[in-house]
Amino acid sequence: MHIDGEPPEGLPLQGKCMAEGNRKLANGLTRIDFATEPARYRHWKLKLDGEIATLVMDVDEKGGLYEGYELKLNSYDLGVDIELADVLQRLRFEHPEIKVVLLRSGKPRVFCAGANIRMLAGAAHSDKVNFCKFTNETRNGIEDSSENSGQKTIAVITGSCAGGGYELALAADHIMLVDDNSSAVSLPELPLLAVLPGTGGLTRVTDKRKVRRDHADVFCTTEEGVRGKRAVEWRLVDEVAPNTKLEDAVKQRAQDFAKKSDRPSGAKGIALTPLQRKFTGKGIDYSTLSVAYDRAGRTATISIRGPETPPPANAEAMQAQGADFWPLRLARELDDAILDIRSNELELAVIVFKSSGDIEQVLNYDALLDASKAHWLAREIRLYWKRVLKRIDVTSRSLVAVIEPGSCFAGTLAEIALACDRSYMLIGQLNGGNQKPATIALNGMNFGAYPMPNGISRLESRFLHDAPALDAARGKIGEMLDADAAEELGLVTFAFDDIDWDDEIRIFLEERASFSPDGLTGMEANLRFGGPETMESKIFSRLTAWQNWIFQRPNAVGEDGALRRYGTGQKAVFDMKRV
Repeated sequence: MHIDGEPPEGLPLQGKCMAEGNRKLANGLTRIDFATEPARYRHWKLKLDGEIATLVMDVDEKGGLYEGYELKLNSYDLGVDIELADVLQRLRFEHPEIKVVLLRSGKPRVFCAGANIRMLAGAAHSDKVNFCKFTNETRNGIEDSSENSGQKTIAVITGSCAGGGYELALAADHIMLVDDNSSAVSLPELPLLAVLPGTGGLTRVTDKRKVRRDHADVFCTTEEGVRGKRAVEWRLVDEVAPNTKLEDAVKQRAQDFAKKSDRPSGAKGIALTPLQRKFTGKGIDYSTLSVAYDRAGRTATISIRGPETPPPANAEAMQAQGADFWPLRLARELDDAILDIRSNELELAVIVFKSSGDIEQVLNYDALLDASKAHWLAREIRLYWKRVLKRIDVTSRSLVAVIEPGSCFAGTLAEIALACDRSYMLIGQLNGGNQKPATIALNGMNFGAYPMPNGISRLESRFLHDAPALDAARGKIGEMLDADAAEELGLVTFAFDDIDWDDEIRIFLEERASFSPDGLTGMEANLRFGGPETMESKIFSRLTAWQNWIFQRPNAVGEDGALRRYGTGQKAVFDMKRV
């Protein structure tokens, strides 16, 4: 990882750590960094064998992200999952030849004990919630890779597989459990800790595995879990095999899945080179964007810079550019910026999105990606953009797009504006400027290439049950739409001239910064995902909302709560009122 300058001293600390009562990371810094690389992994080992990869979870007990706990029994914290997200991303981009990933444990008699309980017990509420959100996104990425990239995952469970460990296995296409009278799967969070499985476990058990409701009730309230034949009968796993036959069964199943994959045999991947970032006291500078923090005003402004050169001629030339290909470079940097704000700038209320550049060039890059969509790399870039945009969708900050002369919100970049809770577009010029008036443009990318967690496009979510409005927007594909036209089509919230521009935006930002953060998070999360409900939207709305609430209740996190008292020999004391 290349960082021009370390995170500056004096940045605000957020949350509480296990040992010292403040949020001190094990490396002595105060900011969580989501960028890593294989040479720095402490918890995962990757073995490649032709079309099959084996990803081994072998957590370093001393490698916790924070101070004050040990990651025993393959338990994990955010640092473990940051590495997992990185290796999964590299499998998609650096190893297109891999068709099947075997997810296994490097520890004897345990697959994964789930999220580290001492870490959860001592973590600040914000860290608990952000941890669950990131792990959810990582597991959704595993399922996206299976559905759209042809890279299947098989979880091979030997030993105990509890809580978040089973939730990790649930993200796989196929779960194999050794039948040895001791290996079992379980979701013991409720009886042991008074919380819920935080990474989609309840939803995946019912909606994905189709486990019967009464069976799921028994499973989720039984500490010891389910093993062997019953685990198959209840659909908690797909098959069991005795120790003597397990390896042969794993090999056969991997071959079966590989035959069905459309991943390109023999394709050469691209290297995901380190991000180029410079931390300053007031933000972060990347090659394609900059982030400016106004901590007094409680805003972060992400200014995106359009491409400086035309797109390459074809898919082969695109691949030759590798990680420097502008859409991929921007996606990686935007992803990192969003994660940094989420976890390290908890006092900020609003993310303001701005852009600058040649709008025609942005559309030209989209045209190349669309024309090359059969190419494995173009497919992966588009899928990555889908995940980054979803990351924006579920970020608990107010989101606003400010569209001014020189902006380049078009096609893929227009999706950022459409993801926002509000958008403001300037009519004409500002303070006698000489740039052309602001325009936005739509293309085919805005009509299904990047579905939201609810399974439909952002325009469909905007125009729910309003087919004429959606058709009117589709009819303007390729046109440069000024502020009046964009407002009439419903593509922006408000269009203002220079007389009202500064005051309207100032009032909005000041108002947003004055509201209750809890109330805003609840309101925005409800309003962003109208329309159909999917397994993913349930995880990020219903399940996350309940877990967020439970993580603040004394029955779980109070001094006498289950999370605090787990492992002490003392029984938790509950407030028994049902509300």
